[in-house]
Amino acid sequence: MGGAMGPVLHWLHDVAAVTLLKARRTLLQAAVLFCVLVLLLWVSIFLYGSFYYSYMPTVSFSTPVHFYYTSDCGASDSALCSFPTANISFMKNERDQVMANGQPYRVSLELEMPESPVNEQLGMFMVKMSCYTKGGQTVSSVGRSTMLHYRSNLLQTLNTLLFSPFLLTGMTEQKQLIEVELFSDYKTNAYQPTVGAVIEIQSRRVQIYSSQLRIHAYFTGIRYVLYNFPLTSAVIGVATNFAFLSVIVLFSYLQFVWGGLWPPDQVRVKVMMGDDTRIQQRKEKARKRMEKENSQKELGAPIVIGRERERERETGRGRVPWISRRSVL
Repeated sequence: MGGAMGPVLHWLHDVAAVTLLKARRTLLQAAVLFCVLVLLLWVSIFLYGSFYYSYMPTVSFSTPVHFYYTSDCGASDSALCSFPTANISFMKNERDQVMANGQPYRVSLELEMPESPVNEQLGMFMVKMSCYTKGGQTVSSVGRSTMLHYRSNLLQTLNTLLFSPFLLTGMTEQKQLIEVELFSDYKTNAYQPTVGAVIEIQSRRVQIYSSQLRIHAYFTGIRYVLYNFPLTSAVIGVATNFAFLSVIVLFSYLQFVWGGLWPPDQVRVKVMMGDDTRIQQRKEKARKRMEKENSQKELGAPIVIGRERERERETGRGRVPWISRRSVL
């Protein structure tokens, strides 16, 4: 019984060893494939992120505007000696431009103004903005008018009574936020990029709490899709990069393992077979040409021989050979 079970146990041991070896090889191949796929996925994400960061400009930019003026002219208490002016830089970290070349932007100025009697009596006033290049050359200038929103005395009284608890505690103030649109479609030139702007309020009696300059980009084309559909764009971009990198890795694997789709030996054999075929064709053409020339010579040979025999008969030569031939026949 033990002798009969020996071969079976050896066979089971061999089968188990082969199965374990195949399982280990399959597990190793699956692990390598998983690592390659993860690496390709990370590379695809990195490529898409790099493209998005380099292609998409700054969506919005906001900076406080600090006005300066002179007050040493001996004017009245409510009037300034010069127009409030501010110099704004469009450079981030003193090297990167805020506005990309050729990209349309909306530029607006927000003024936080108190509802004081001076501002109410001021009426309309002008806001001027001049953009300049690195060399100080003015490339664009614009002026816009604005004023406080009108509110009647009755409306101001009701508003004061309604919000009196908040006004007394300082949670709110009697002020208005005025937005002045300076540029609706501003584009900077690549040859003369805009690096800053000068903002001037052309009124000596204006009173301002604070102000902000806001720049917002309007995207079109691919930038519009990337900005308004970021998740869809990311999925499509990463999938495209992943497919492209997978094809490159697949062709590299075939070239390394199997010698490519068309190994060099097969290509060399095909080229040599093509050369041998062309040589054989040339030899065949040459042989046919020689046979054609020989056939033409053979066709023309009896005519020449017949003419020579006629000449020999006329001169009396060749009679004996002619007779001997007939006699032999």
